[in-house]
Amino acid sequence: MTLNFDPSASLQRLPDQFFAKLVKKAQHLNDKGYHVINLGQGNPDLPTPSHIVEELKLATSNPEYHKYSPFRGQLFLKKAICEFYKREYDVDLDPESEVAIMSGSKTGLVELSQCLLNPGDIALLPDPGYPDYLSGVALANAKPAFMPLKSENDFLPHYHELDKPILNQAKLMFLNYPNNPTSAIASKEFFDETVDIARKHNICVCHDFAYAAIGFDGEKPRSFLESEGAKDVGIEMYTLSKTYNMAGWRVAFAVGNSSVIENINLIQDHMFMSLFGGIQQAAAKALLAPQDDVYKLVNTYQTRRNVLIDQLRKAGWDVQAPKGTFFAWLAVPKGYKSEEFANLLLEKAHVVVAPGLGFGEFGEGFVRIGLVANEDQLREAATRIENLKLF
Repeated sequence: MTLNFDPSASLQRLPDQFFAKLVKKAQHLNDKGYHVINLGQGNPDLPTPSHIVEELKLATSNPEYHKYSPFRGQLFLKKAICEFYKREYDVDLDPESEVAIMSGSKTGLVELSQCLLNPGDIALLPDPGYPDYLSGVALANAKPAFMPLKSENDFLPHYHELDKPILNQAKLMFLNYPNNPTSAIASKEFFDETVDIARKHNICVCHDFAYAAIGFDGEKPRSFLESEGAKDVGIEMYTLSKTYNMAGWRVAFAVGNSSVIENINLIQDHMFMSLFGGIQQAAAKALLAPQDDVYKLVNTYQTRRNVLIDQLRKAGWDVQAPKGTFFAWLAVPKGYKSEEFANLLLEKAHVVVAPGLGFGEFGEGFVRIGLVANEDQLREAATRIENLKLF
């Protein structure tokens, strides 16, 4: 007889995966032979630039990389990260004490709560926001407090609207700009204010900079670390997944406050060996080589954005163009809830979009559409939506 072993209390605290049932519905329609256009996910659809791939091919023959990597990663990659941050953001970093290499930023974002939070501690999370922030807090048996992101505030949290006792008790804050799912960007003034709030209330800030390279209409997204004093109060997490189409490579890093970096390195000492050395060499190549492919990628997403938004506006849907990321965050028509509208698009138009409620209470009233499909697919999706005559 096979024994059944119950999950730990930590696993039982994990939130439900809101999008799992949507994926099942889409798969069911696919299995029935319908052509489903999936715009509900955030998986880059373009290949990694060839010079990065060639660097990995070259590196695999290095016998030094066939051994275990150093626990905390190769120093050459940490130096490349520092050079990258100096070039892109004029931020000085110490490769030894202010850089941690991670197997994807998803891992780091969940780890961070284990590093800094004790049971009952409070973490500030954006609402709507990336669901795995909440997963890490739940595993740490800490308490989330949500910061509403409202359209009238340009999807930035207004700190003066938060309860003073919550601010006084909070130990950790997650931010993410350019923002998933709202596609908003952050200003220098907002990040400067964040540093002041964090210092005043002794809060560690983690800025999730996953979409760092993807800003539209000539606007380059700002790094949190560009604000004076940011390294004193927090860190930034950067992934190569979006900037270089390296989602499957699982390369990311955290930079900033040395005590937080040490904590991340310490937990990883006990959980992982570092990345394969060849991947680290290819990652360094990505960061230090000319960035022409990055510029082309941003232009591709901007063109896709324009195609989608123009087509939806022609269909009568009053939508706002995203300022960054490869998502569009669109208000649903009056009379619909986000999940109801997403189900309608799936069942009647065979187009998958992500309902805003899956990102938090304040995501209600919106859906998220990914730009990770070619222009023809985006036009076809918009045409199918238009044919529903909802607007």
